[in-house]
Amino acid sequence: MESWDIVIVGSGPAALRAAVAAADSGTKPLLIESSGIGAGATGSDLAGLAASIDEVSSSDHRDDTISAGGDSTDKVAAARVCGEAVGVLAELERWGLVLRRREGGLPHAAQIAGHSMPRLTGCGDATGRNITRILEEQAMKRGVVRRSDVQAMSLVMDGKQVRGLTAYDNSSGEVIGIQAKAVILATSGHQGIWSNPSSGAGLGASLIASVGLSLVGMASNPPHPLTVRETDLNISLDVLGSGGRVRKSNGEDVDPSDVCEDDCILDLRGLDADAKAWFANTRSRVKARTGIDISREVIPITTSIAATTGGAPVDEYGRVSFSKGKKWATGLYAAGRSANNGMHGDGLLAGNLILDDIVGGSNAGSHSGVWVKDTSFGGSSLVEEAIEASSKRLDSLKAGDGASVGQASATLASIMASCTNGSRDEASLKAAAAAITKMKQAGIKVSDNSSIMNTEMCNALKLQGMLTLAEQIAKS
Repeated sequence: MESWDIVIVGSGPAALRAAVAAADSGTKPLLIESSGIGAGATGSDLAGLAASIDEVSSSDHRDDTISAGGDSTDKVAAARVCGEAVGVLAELERWGLVLRRREGGLPHAAQIAGHSMPRLTGCGDATGRNITRILEEQAMKRGVVRRSDVQAMSLVMDGKQVRGLTAYDNSSGEVIGIQAKAVILATSGHQGIWSNPSSGAGLGASLIASVGLSLVGMASNPPHPLTVRETDLNISLDVLGSGGRVRKSNGEDVDPSDVCEDDCILDLRGLDADAKAWFANTRSRVKARTGIDISREVIPITTSIAATTGGAPVDEYGRVSFSKGKKWATGLYAAGRSANNGMHGDGLLAGNLILDDIVGGSNAGSHSGVWVKDTSFGGSSLVEEAIEASSKRLDSLKAGDGASVGQASATLASIMASCTNGSRDEASLKAAAAAITKMKQAGIKVSDNSSIMNTEMCNALKLQGMLTLAEQIAKS
């Protein structure tokens, strides 16, 4: 059994920033990820990074965040995170992030719906990917140990204190146990519940829910308005600050929040000349998937759930809390899409998602890096017991007679679409919860019994967690 001071689960900006911060605090964390190294940079960017680069203070950014999130927004968290945006941007630029710039040399800032000032900045349609690459370089410079194709299966808890975790090593087909003083969960969101596990399985949130800790914000799933119709291709909101326009089929301009299912298009034919190079990836991806040439044709769009904000309740240090925030699940942290600090409320302001990823990851990594220095290892026997339980879980998936992974994924997406689109009426939510419970009881069957590089097994494990999260959403 291995022992590490800190184990970080994830591959995106939140996990990488946590690893960098933990290393800077004097510890050597282990970073495990279920996909290959670099996979955290492959997803679609939904928006750039919001920062008050042309403002005296971040107070208007905070106010816009609160307006977007509504009454449920944690105003203190919103002020804290928005207040760090300019510093985050400066740090990333110092580390090598190449930003889109305007005349005079300052970073380009676009005004997007919801923002009272031009505030959305970044690298065109590649902000998230480039930030991930920069953070990967910083993690390498600090000697952070990374293991790919290792999927966390369970948290090992001693009461309300984390003692480590178990994981499925896809390269060997074995279940491994890792003893840890602290665990930071910073995985993708659970938007894959409405599509498929590869779109985002919410692994971090499902691990937390599996040990009896409550999640918050699960009923709020803000839609992304620029999804290419009949695909899972999402276009960054940044195009709307560079000449892109959302219209009805009759040519009438509409607000992005009013995008309808079958009567709206995205018009990028008037994209600013100096912006075209920054959205070249959008052009090529749309062309490859649909055959549409965005310089000559409009793009049919709809809304989709492309990111989520619900997760473990955390404080300003990323500590997972319970008993209404009064107690800490000792040693357990969450950041990014696995966490919910309350700043997003029931809505989502463009550019705040990746900002929250980086700030949350940094805070969790810094606090855990200091905390573990005065903490001892424990619970080795509990880790051993958890390895045995996780091994039995794999065996049950191979021997089960439930639905196939593909069938279960499609059924879950259909159930969630029926209960979370529109008004979320009580009857549809109850029906969805019952259907999900039935799916859990029926189980999932893995047809591939190979031990090594069994992708189907990985997706089955993710689906089990997604069913737990879907049940919570339906009951929220």
